[in-house]
Amino acid sequence: MFQQNSDPLHGKTLQMIVEHLVAYYGWDELGNKINIKCFSDNPSINSSLKFLRKTDWARAKVESLYLYSLRKQQWALEKKQNTEIQSSAE
Repeated sequence: MFQQNSDPLHGKTLQMIVEHLVAYYGWDELGNKINIKCFSDNPSINSSLKFLRKTDWARAKVESLYLYSLRKQQWALEKKQNTEIQSSAE
């Protein structure tokens, strides 16, 4: 029997997570949300990955922000769908 993993980070690489956050927030906002030098001083994916792979507390913050951004996207989608349903009912 196949069991589905309920961990939202399962199968996600650190690079995928950082790229998602950069696309979602941009480097400036990401640096504001998580105050680490690799996000605010000459940021790049490679320098960020190098730092995050060595620093557990920073990686935990990045993973937490990633999960939050996924929830925000889901909330926005649900709100849009509810608005469309209400509009079509009128």
